[in-house]
Amino acid sequence: MDEFGVYAVFGVSGPPQRLLSADGSSRVCVVVPATVGQVVLFSSGRWGERTSVNAELYDPDRIPIAIGKLTPYNRCLSWEQWDEETWVDSVTLNVSLEGDLSAELEVIMAVKEYTPKGTSAPLTVQECQRKRKRNQVSGEDRQKSVSRVTKVSDEENVCPNSTTEKTTPVRNVRSHGKVGQKLFSNRSEFTKLKEAADGGETPGIVGKTPSQSATKAKSRQAKMPTQSASLVSPSGRWGQTLCPIDTQTAIAIGGQGARMQFCKDPMWKLCMEDMSWVAAETLAEGPTPEARIGHTAVYDSDSRRIFVFGGAKNKKWFNDVHILDTQSWKWTMVEAQGQVPPLAYHSCSMFQGELFVLGGVFPRPNPEPDGCSDSLYIFDPHLSIWYQPFVTGDKPSPRSGHSACVMQERKIYIFGGWDTPVCFSDMYMLDLGLMEFSAVKTTGKAPSPRSWHGSAVLSDTKFLIHGGYNGNNALSDTFIFDTDTNTWTEVTVPQLSVPRAGHSIITMETVGDHHFTDNRGIDMNGSSAKRTLLVFGGGDNEGNFYSDLTTVDVDKLLSAV
Repeated sequence: MDEFGVYAVFGVSGPPQRLLSADGSSRVCVVVPATVGQVVLFSSGRWGERTSVNAELYDPDRIPIAIGKLTPYNRCLSWEQWDEETWVDSVTLNVSLEGDLSAELEVIMAVKEYTPKGTSAPLTVQECQRKRKRNQVSGEDRQKSVSRVTKVSDEENVCPNSTTEKTTPVRNVRSHGKVGQKLFSNRSEFTKLKEAADGGETPGIVGKTPSQSATKAKSRQAKMPTQSASLVSPSGRWGQTLCPIDTQTAIAIGGQGARMQFCKDPMWKLCMEDMSWVAAETLAEGPTPEARIGHTAVYDSDSRRIFVFGGAKNKKWFNDVHILDTQSWKWTMVEAQGQVPPLAYHSCSMFQGELFVLGGVFPRPNPEPDGCSDSLYIFDPHLSIWYQPFVTGDKPSPRSGHSACVMQERKIYIFGGWDTPVCFSDMYMLDLGLMEFSAVKTTGKAPSPRSWHGSAVLSDTKFLIHGGYNGNNALSDTFIFDTDTNTWTEVTVPQLSVPRAGHSIITMETVGDHHFTDNRGIDMNGSSAKRTLLVFGGGDNEGNFYSDLTTVDVDKLLSAV
């Protein structure tokens, strides 16, 4: 059948029910009964000019549970109640069609689970009130559109907020409020952290890192179903990745935010030219990676591809490899040969086109808790195969949440990490030519033991460590390591005074305007590139998750050493 349609199956015994059609509404809101624990959404027919179908599951408080997307390349989605910890009651399914401007009407449908021996009565449809209408729909046209809705139920449920406009789910784009939950578990009593900055803007910071009193108010405000705003920057999160793909662009993927829920806006593009964010999940084709935390994302400049590996989601652990081609903007999932365990909070470094994965947490049912790895795995993208190299020397003990920096394309420096209940502050180096580990004896004031800190390469011989978690609280100090002298230096960075862990740190080139004169003495405008340190997101282990983007001049950091 060539006619385009979007269908849903509610429950294992339910029949397919049409939600969207080629000549019908472009948006629908469906109430899923509490007794239904499975929802399958799929498309049928030719897509034509249509680009995607966005689907969102909400709980009764209009808090997003899951998000998905149908495309011409990915035509089926499924959700199961036991796979989403926050799915505890009846939910609402919102479905919207992109790329088809023939209809703007939104309808609300009440759905009951399938009863074979019953007969279905016509569905009651209510038109949603919308503040912003691109086009006025006449009463006659509206009635025609309503009459096309499929009969799906012999009883009608009440859709929450049925008289409010259908909007983007409410999220605080600056930060998420404090909700009394910890990022990390620890047997000792947690100490209170100092108040995280004031409510004002700090030079060099995009977005705000609010005080705890402010986040409490915003947390309450964010739960009000009648408030909404289009996302202009990522929601607060920790455990995400931020991956530069050129001098002006970086991609943020994944993370976990308020109420320990996985981010429903999992992919963003950062444009350095004007320091703006663009939601990027719907820009890419193909099967996107499932929501996760503790994964890694590295960019190969030769193939211009991002490699996403591992991570975890609730009780699910991943050892999959997803590749995003930044030229075609298409996701692919690799069917790799060889064996690699599911890992999270590992390190992943790109060297000569291969992924070097070290350490991490892996699921180990007995004994509890989950175990840490000390193994090195290498993924060869050309052959799509995992293998373990033969390494010698004094290798690091098992750990997770550590950092790894590739220096001069010859060595990987591994610092810190965590293996319950111990945090580390030791340093190891892997010689990539000899494939030999060695412990690094350092001088100067070294960072205290920590994990889930951020790290970034500043120059050929220096890299930076910032923040992290020491088993009791989040940290805000900053250190620079010199590989020539094996010396640590603590530096004071006013912009990075807020304690945070699980954040992302990268360095990129930014363009600054300047004036210069040519050999004739004529003043000319020009621009010069400078390296900038970018710090994004993270949390303070007191329930606050950040969405701020802080910038620091790399030259100023190096001059402080």
